Amino acid sequence: MAPVKFGIGQSVRRKEDDALIRGKGRYTDDHAPPGALHALMLRSPHAHATYRIDASRAAGLPGVALILTAADVADLGDLPCQFNLPDQPFTAPPYPILPRDEVRHVGDAVAFVVADTIEHARDALEAIDVEWTPLASVVGVANAVKKGAPQVWSDHAGNLLFDASIGDKDAADAAFAAAHAVAEISIVNPRVVTNYMETRAAVCEYDARHDRLTLTVGSQGSHRLREILCRSVLKIPMEKMRVICPDVGGGFGTKLFPYREYALIAVASKKLRKAVKWTAERSDHFVGDSQGRDNVTTARMALAQDGRFLGMDVDLMGDMGAYLSTFGPYIPYGGAGMLPGLYDIQAFHCRVRAVFTNTVPVDAYRGAGRPEAAYVVERLVDAAARKLGMTPDAIRRKNFIPPKAMPYRTATGKIYDSGDFAGHMKRAMEIANWKEFPKRAKAAKRRGLVRGIGLATYVEVCGTMGRERADVRLDADGDVTVLIGTQSSGQGHATAYAQIIADQFGLPPERIHMIQGDTDLVVSGLGTGGSSSIPSGGVSVERATRKLGAQLCEIASEALETSSADLEISDGSVRIAGTDRSISFADLAKRVADPSKLTANESFSSADGTYPNGTHVVEVEIDPATGKIGLVNYVVVDDFGMTLNPLLLAGQIHGGTMQGIGQALMEQAVYDAADGQLVTGTFMDYALPRAADGASITFETRNVPCATNPLGVKGAGEAGAIGSCPAVVNAIVGGLWREYRIDHIDMPATPERVWTAIREAQRQNRQ
Repeated sequence: MAPVKFGIGQSVRRKEDDALIRGKGRYTDDHAPPGALHALMLRSPHAHATYRIDASRAAGLPGVALILTAADVADLGDLPCQFNLPDQPFTAPPYPILPRDEVRHVGDAVAFVVADTIEHARDALEAIDVEWTPLASVVGVANAVKKGAPQVWSDHAGNLLFDASIGDKDAADAAFAAAHAVAEISIVNPRVVTNYMETRAAVCEYDARHDRLTLTVGSQGSHRLREILCRSVLKIPMEKMRVICPDVGGGFGTKLFPYREYALIAVASKKLRKAVKWTAERSDHFVGDSQGRDNVTTARMALAQDGRFLGMDVDLMGDMGAYLSTFGPYIPYGGAGMLPGLYDIQAFHCRVRAVFTNTVPVDAYRGAGRPEAAYVVERLVDAAARKLGMTPDAIRRKNFIPPKAMPYRTATGKIYDSGDFAGHMKRAMEIANWKEFPKRAKAAKRRGLVRGIGLATYVEVCGTMGRERADVRLDADGDVTVLIGTQSSGQGHATAYAQIIADQFGLPPERIHMIQGDTDLVVSGLGTGGSSSIPSGGVSVERATRKLGAQLCEIASEALETSSADLEISDGSVRIAGTDRSISFADLAKRVADPSKLTANESFSSADGTYPNGTHVVEVEIDPATGKIGLVNYVVVDDFGMTLNPLLLAGQIHGGTMQGIGQALMEQAVYDAADGQLVTGTFMDYALPRAADGASITFETRNVPCATNPLGVKGAGEAGAIGSCPAVVNAIVGGLWREYRIDHIDMPATPERVWTAIREAQRQNRQ
């Protein structure tokens, strides 16, 4: 059958966009039940303190319906951490819905106020009497592990959650003993704040007749959220809560988790028997939502004389913040598994320490440990090239895992099933006109500017969240609806799934519909994270569609008086192959009394995941007089196994790349070491990239189908954020090294930081 114009591989425009650009999107804050009350959270102004609270005066103010403090929710369970070490399990400290006597970071929650208006809620918030007794606090992992540092938790000495080892230390030590040379780096991966466009919000309605809660919330997964809230926190049967996720304005990992407000709003709604609504202000987001990254790492590479990598040793400290968020400890530990990158490194060891500080908890942020790993190894590989006097591309070619070695098991146990790493690097360099860079650098120097060019390769693991189910049904009007537990937050799932169905049924996108984010309508779901939606959910949709197609052919065989083997499906009808005899989907639906015959479901889980990989090449221009950096060229060549929709794919890559550029050049959550205050707590202080801060991105795919799922597709949602940070910084360091022998700069490479490094290098050269 000829390719369907809106099927797999076609640049179908997003179904979702028409409503969104017309202002017809429906987000949580748009949901306003009649008579709904409004809620606000009272947060700690101290990084560490004991406190006593008296809300009696505030409770008597006009319009105040309820004030919840720790004493009122003492029967609720804690927010759970859903990861533990396989070999040396740790005991997580409590993460209470409201801490009873002691707060541990600025923004920690102490009271939940419900009133008839936001204004009355705010008045009550200000009237609550809190007696604070500040305690010593600590920020930054390097400070937290120092002897005598203030303790976040008394039962976690040295502020350590765990001190674990990955790999083979003896093998790594032997490699370094035999090394011709050793390259070493010490780097900081700064903390970032997600800052999605739509802040978190929740609306809870209580049905007293059925003793049932309906929670409308902008989340990355309704089923997972319901399970955690009901089983671990509220301690109620899951059938007593319905969770609905409407349109979600960005998630990036941070909206995957349960938060305190969701439990508190449920308690308030049931107590008051009224709808209650809470919408975060941007300030709530900065101090109330999980943050990302925040690693301090020292890494060494043992080198042979010819440039081969003999071994790698890493010491990594990951900041957990004050509490353990849902997957928090997994981020540095799981990310460490990707530290060998695309390279044949047989001897590997990593020490991973998870460290408590008096800061907002840290959890998954676009890439969830894999960007951190790529940043370490790609900065280290460039340092190794400088150590041996090799070019960055030559040392990579020397050490890439070759295609003939696939499937390849890394020293950390990951199994790469496919890829041609040298191939996509070569192509990216060709597009970037790498060979002609010296000419461009000379031209820039005549203008008083410094050019730098750099590259970074990456590999990530994704599609490992578990089994995802899809239900595909034929509707009475002949349209098709897919019900699935993944959750779109801007990725274009409705379009992607429609293409998979269209590929088999020949229906146009407008006749294919998606239902997601409703625990009453969708049987199960893992939500969206880890770039799993297409590798897992997409495969489930493809299988369920194929199964439904077979059922429809059986039904049509009776109507057309022929064998189902003689039938084919195209253009929304079933026809006898090679003839004009057919029956439409709508007519088929009318012939079936049992609706179950018009629905099919399938599920899929990939135990081995997928391993997308690629190369980013960046060219920058540095003004030595100001330290300002401009991106003049950006090239990405990726291997995603198979391209479902080139437009959607490019959008994901552009978005992720810009997030990485933002972190590389300007983003950083800064806490004051003296008092633990978040200094960068507003958009006046926290810099986000704008369009002008990026560059025009040339993007290509050089796909090698993967063997771990039937579609051959590798996840793509996080890839741009993984390759971008090391590529940008390598380009900057490349220029600074050539002109000033500056071999290191930490993210964010701000103009001040670059200018200072240049001035210091010039001063030392004069001595």
